[in-house]
Amino acid sequence: MADGGSAGFVERLKRCVSWSWTYLWALWFVLVLGLLYILRAPLKLHQNLSAVTAFLNTLTPKFYVALTGTSSLISGLILIFEWWYFRKYGTSFIEQVSVSHLRPLLGAVDNNSPSVHFTASNGEAESNRQNVSECKVWRNPLNLFRGAEYSRYTWVTGREPLTYYDMNLSAQDHQTFFTCDTDHARPADAVMQKAWRERNAQARMKAAYQALELNNECATAYVLLAEEETTTILEAEKLFKQALKAGEVCYRRSQQLQHHSTQQEAQHRRDTNVLVYIKRRLAMCARKLGRIREAVKLMRDLMKEFPLLSMLNVHENLLEALLELQAYADVQVVLAKYDDISLPKSATICYTAALLKARAVSDKFSPEAASRRGLSTAEMNAVEAIHRAVEFNPHVPKYLLEMKSLILPPEHILKRGDSEAIAYAFFHLQHWKRVEGALNLLHCTWEGTFHEVSVYPKKELPFFILFTAGLCSFTAMLALLTHQFPELMGVFAKAFFSTLFAPFNFVMEKIESVLPSSFWHLLTRI
Repeated sequence: MADGGSAGFVERLKRCVSWSWTYLWALWFVLVLGLLYILRAPLKLHQNLSAVTAFLNTLTPKFYVALTGTSSLISGLILIFEWWYFRKYGTSFIEQVSVSHLRPLLGAVDNNSPSVHFTASNGEAESNRQNVSECKVWRNPLNLFRGAEYSRYTWVTGREPLTYYDMNLSAQDHQTFFTCDTDHARPADAVMQKAWRERNAQARMKAAYQALELNNECATAYVLLAEEETTTILEAEKLFKQALKAGEVCYRRSQQLQHHSTQQEAQHRRDTNVLVYIKRRLAMCARKLGRIREAVKLMRDLMKEFPLLSMLNVHENLLEALLELQAYADVQVVLAKYDDISLPKSATICYTAALLKARAVSDKFSPEAASRRGLSTAEMNAVEAIHRAVEFNPHVPKYLLEMKSLILPPEHILKRGDSEAIAYAFFHLQHWKRVEGALNLLHCTWEGTFHEVSVYPKKELPFFILFTAGLCSFTAMLALLTHQFPELMGVFAKAFFSTLFAPFNFVMEKIESVLPSSFWHLLTRI
């Protein structure tokens, strides 16, 4: 009862504060109007308004043509720059500046930060899992190597495969995963802390070499060079093996000291993050170099050694490697563990489950025969699994059926979005092609049951591009009309400015008529 009474009191207090705040704004508005009225004589408001009105009446149509033409030119230049920035970086420059610089000044906090620590204690695992499930942007479990894969695309095409937004998210991840508060006490780690913040790739690699000169066991320096400097997967694997040796030494050292202080615990968490990242990338190197069984073993060992790291989605890497081995029974075992209602879903989980169900019937499936005799139990299960997958991410079938062209997957994906569909199809299209009839069953099922409501909207143009386009068009139209019909547009302009100042005069007259002159005389004397 006490808790209920206190909660009720808090709610009443909140309502009172909200009510009083509303009326304070109203009182503030009235006081401002009163102050303007009192100061109308010292400030010569009526004379100034009359002077402004007289000045506007003297303006010629040429002035309005120049004004509207200049406005159209400026808004057109802003539109061109906004469009170029959107095409290059995938976001609005004005919006990005507002969010990055103005929002912190106004005290706003971004609650959708994609950066999440790898490690979690037993007491924090469930809360972290819930927080991660609410994140809008996820690290792509199968992201490529920047130096050995993404850069090769740039060399061949001259185009950047990653957007500025994507690389900025990765920079935030690296600062979260690979740094801690005690780095300033170690020169090499202090250099790497600055390196992860560098936007220029050459500056990052130069800082990594500087860190290795200070300490040749700096694991994060090897990680950075393996990711960005190497040009082949073999070179990356060699550097990751060096990073593994250094990372294991740091991990064992911090493991012994983790309970001594909160700083030591933070350092151990960082060393754990680095070690897990290195082992995962080594497993991915083995997978890309054709040593599939070795990659599967590395992934299984990593999942056993760090069982609380399900948020890293290592199981998605494992599923892809097992599909390459055509070890479908092992794939089913992994799905049984991770395709759970309490765990976040993904396109990999849903579509791999659909592939296994389709595999049982796809080789003999015929739409004509199914329409005559009806669907069997196995076929119905396969169709329902495809329905479930399509409902989770409706973008995937068009990539699997090669109705849309594939591009390199990004480093971050949006769950249930087009980026996740690209990342899934890029690695799993070959597994669907390997199962005879699976794509045919997907095509028949998806084409027959898919509806427009399930399609998630495409990425819309930023608001400021539409706004500047409208502003440019509107001012250009005004300039053209003013040039063609100068007298008529001049009348409209004068009428507009007269209307603009009319509310102020109207309010002043109403206040003067409602309140007695003795009241204003008293306020003036005070």
